[in-house]
Amino acid sequence: MSPRGGGFFGFGDVLQSVQERARPDFITARVGVILAAVRSEPIQWLWPGRIPLGKITVLDGDPGLGKSMLTLDLAARITRGLPMPGCEAAIAGGVVLVSAEDDPADTIRPRLEACGADLERILCLSTIPVGSSERLVEFPTDVELLAQAIRQVEGKLAVIDPLPAFLGPEVNAHRDQDVRRALAPLAKMAAREKVAILAIRHWNKGLGGNPLYRGGGSIGIIGAARAGLMVAAHPDDPEKMVLAVTKSNLGKPAQSLGFRVISVEPNTARVEWLGASELSADGLMALRPTPEQRLAVDEAMVVLREILSAGPLAANEVQGQAEQAGIHPRTLDRAKRRLGVVSRRDKYGAGAQWTWSLGEGPVAARSPRRAPTKPIERQGQELAPFGEVGALRGPAALAPGDAGATDEGQR
Repeated sequence: MSPRGGGFFGFGDVLQSVQERARPDFITARVGVILAAVRSEPIQWLWPGRIPLGKITVLDGDPGLGKSMLTLDLAARITRGLPMPGCEAAIAGGVVLVSAEDDPADTIRPRLEACGADLERILCLSTIPVGSSERLVEFPTDVELLAQAIRQVEGKLAVIDPLPAFLGPEVNAHRDQDVRRALAPLAKMAAREKVAILAIRHWNKGLGGNPLYRGGGSIGIIGAARAGLMVAAHPDDPEKMVLAVTKSNLGKPAQSLGFRVISVEPNTARVEWLGASELSADGLMALRPTPEQRLAVDEAMVVLREILSAGPLAANEVQGQAEQAGIHPRTLDRAKRRLGVVSRRDKYGAGAQWTWSLGEGPVAARSPRRAPTKPIERQGQELAPFGEVGALRGPAALAPGDAGATDEGQR
């Protein structure tokens, strides 16, 4: 019997119930969106080919390579309505900086001032009060708080530096499902507010390989982003950096750009852009030296400085002494560049030869006096200004166990 008669459901009763619930008058809400009702919109860019508006972009790289200073340079341009590096596009607006690593008073503000930023249009957000204490901003919990900050300055860019520091305690940054659920509300807010979210990550400890897999945490982080960027040291000159596109789901990737960090008095620094670079993200990863290769160059610098300490020498004599010391020719060439060694031709025709001598620039002055016991770690301390340089160029192919190569020969 059916419940209407005080008994049990029969098959006919179940079938009738299902049929009744399938009738149109039982449907109280629509599911999904009919695509015909969606209006097509073009992709909008904050920085064409690199950072789209209304989306999440991830910026990866090792610590100490200028990622944070790069974002402050972009922030300054946005607040002044100035063109982005390497293009004529310019969008004016505010910027929200969600930073866990740099102090607003002694680091962020001086750097922004050095970039000429309009400080009235920049809002720093890192903690929120909780009773008599405070806590870090957390995502996805505080997505609407970030939205409020963005609206407060009419923001076009929000920088999260670094992203893993601001993921909530319930989010496992190495678990794909957790990361995607945490970033989905952030992506939805970015689309609603028409703001670019730039999330910074450090690389993991791996070497080489696909740059998409080198960022810290789950692959879901770069998977949730619509664009990806990376910063790496130039393989021929560690004082120069390269910004390259690792992922571009929304358009043609922009060309890589070179930049360097220069010192600005008093006691701060800013980014100087150097123009286009032919080095791609994959190329940079393939040419990235291992710690052992960096150590070999450091040791070669010590030997080369000792060889040239008494004055200029013929290039072939320097190369011969270096070979006796067990230095690979390509490692010697890289050490020569690092030291700023000057090559000059003595005479012409018969008897002409190249000579090498120690340069007088800041690189030569900073060369080590003894072989280091471990690879040098860049922490932003070597920020002295350099002379003008042209477009960055890629090195020749690497030899096994070596860090770089050129075809200069005796020069």
